[in-house]
Amino acid sequence: MRRAHGDDEVRSWFSYVVVPQCETWVAVAEGSVIGLLVLDGEELEQLYLDPSWRGRGVGDRFMDLAKHQRPDGLGLWTFQVNGPAQRFYERHGFIAVEHTDGLRNEEHEPDVRYTWQPHEQDPR
Repeated sequence: MRRAHGDDEVRSWFSYVVVPQCETWVAVAEGSVIGLLVLDGEELEQLYLDPSWRGRGVGDRFMDLAKHQRPDGLGLWTFQVNGPAQRFYERHGFIAVEHTDGLRNEEHEPDVRYTWQPHEQDPR
């Protein structure tokens, strides 16, 4: 997948846009940040985990937090090539509602829109 921005641009965007304007949560273990959750209105904008921490329940805890913070529902986008993310969101009750060709995102990567509503079947 093509990266639209370099590391310095991403750090600056997080420092000056994401953290001041969005609800941002971090998971810390052993003195290091191991995960990040960003909510912007009803959008789950970012959910990242250090690869070495995947499969240990941190993502599940972030998802529980996101649903608690946004009990009326959430929406998000993920790339179609990111099968593990799609499986994770589907396991947490999100439903794919739109697939695109990627022309609207900076990476020009086909993506998929997911939504979660509390009245929908939620296996958690």
